[in-house]
Amino acid sequence: MAFRIAHLPVRLAAGAYILNSGLGKRGADPDTAAYLHGAASRVFPAVRDVPPERFAKLLSNAELGLGAALLLPFVPSALVGAALTGFGVSLLGHYFTEPGTRMEDGIRPTPQGLALAKDVWLVGMGLTLLLDGMRPPCPVR
Repeated sequence: MAFRIAHLPVRLAAGAYILNSGLGKRGADPDTAAYLHGAASRVFPAVRDVPPERFAKLLSNAELGLGAALLLPFVPSALVGAALTGFGVSLLGHYFTEPGTRMEDGIRPTPQGLALAKDVWLVGMGLTLLLDGMRPPCPVR
């Protein structure tokens, strides 16, 4: 599928943000690695078997790859949209499993949960790229 110029703002914003996040996790110190590992382990129990430092490196590499894919226009929008949606959903899993992040209704964020709840935007961006990237191009008239 051809690159759509309308996808550029979403791809640039999400790609730059995620690429920067991956760069920030490069060489994570033991405390940061333990925090990332603990948060991921609540969402994905299988992660418990991965050493924290290894997990932080894998997460960093995944974010670098996703960020770069979003920034490269030749990578199909539907493909990066699917990846971004999955990434955003996994981050929302952290929001829904972290104690103290949600109000009693279970959905709305507490002040402590706002930083995690914002990942809903990544899911929206991913779904937009996925759905629009699967749409056939308009015929030339």
